[in-house]
Amino acid sequence: MPSISTKGLAMPESPIRKLVPYAENAKKKGISVIHLNIGQPDIKTPKVALDAVKNNSLEVIAYSRTEGSEIYREKIAAYYKKQQIEVTAQEIIVTTGGSEALSFVMGSIADAEDEIIIPEPFYANYNGFATAAGVNVVPVVSRIEDNFALPPIEEFEKLITPKTKAILICNPGNPTGYLYSKEEIKKLASIVKKHNLFLIADEVYREFTYDGKEHYSILQEKGIEEHAIIVDSVSKRYSMCGARIGCLVSKNKEVIQTALKFAQARLSPPTYAQIASEAALETPASYFTDVIEEYVERRNILISELEKVNGVRVAKPQGAFYCIVELPVKDADKFAQWLLEDFSINRETVMVAPAAGFYATEGLGKNQIRIAYVLDKESLTRAVKILKEALAVYKD
Repeated sequence: MPSISTKGLAMPESPIRKLVPYAENAKKKGISVIHLNIGQPDIKTPKVALDAVKNNSLEVIAYSRTEGSEIYREKIAAYYKKQQIEVTAQEIIVTTGGSEALSFVMGSIADAEDEIIIPEPFYANYNGFATAAGVNVVPVVSRIEDNFALPPIEEFEKLITPKTKAILICNPGNPTGYLYSKEEIKKLASIVKKHNLFLIADEVYREFTYDGKEHYSILQEKGIEEHAIIVDSVSKRYSMCGARIGCLVSKNKEVIQTALKFAQARLSPPTYAQIASEAALETPASYFTDVIEEYVERRNILISELEKVNGVRVAKPQGAFYCIVELPVKDADKFAQWLLEDFSINRETVMVAPAAGFYATEGLGKNQIRIAYVLDKESLTRAVKILKEALAVYKD
């Protein structure tokens, strides 16, 4: 029998999706499942984006330009200008989701066995992108006790080797909801300049910041223009996860020229999705005001209810729509599977994402889960009640 590649065997399973078969089996048995496991917002996609697809008069769905349509990239640049980020259309490559942007970045800046330092816990698919590119993830631990703040710069410096090519952050963070401060970004800027590294920022949750705090982009920081690379996406911003449109942004011409060659190999980003994404840029500011207000209410209810559960510790997110929750269990993977296979209240249970898959350090996050608060407040309240009752009877 032909053998599978070493790289294929090394590809990690998604901690977000690997429990799907158990959830499907629960549903077949008539159990309703509250999905806390995946960041699929229930917020409606802006009507202007949906109408742009419905009402267009294309007769041929042709290839678009490899880097994305010029009109769309010009409009993205205008969007960034409103965010105090000065870039041109030529410094933007439209990608098939933020995922492809990250893959292009890793392929453009790192060779096999090179290293990228990432504060953990981090978005689980970074592990997958790195494995596919042959790149080694070097984790630097952020802790729930510190609300997942940026680890001390000394911890980063200890990890830098001749193989280190970049530091990668998600800001605001998935899975932690942590929002890096301007001062923390400046610390990172200083270290990448000192050691001649790239600073990659996954900024797909830029709009979702709470408690009066503001997002500070790495491209707002002066002096690191040749070091800074932004990964972005319309998925969460406009509740358009299925559109699969993102972008890579950098003022470093070599990075853009190199990433463009990777983009040429996949020909072009999807035409219809670009039409929707271009139209979405016309979404009024009131859309975000309403959405952020809703997420703040959901966060507050979720955190308040979780803090009432014995043995539970939760970090308070300042952005995005996720939080990490520490449970009084030894193995959150087993607990999450048990919830789907053996536990329900009034024929209802919950699906969570075990957090170990968001860490690269073996053994960390074993008793933690990630919750996405993308559901209505009533569902979140019921979900925590189910978790509370489940923890009261669960035996490790």
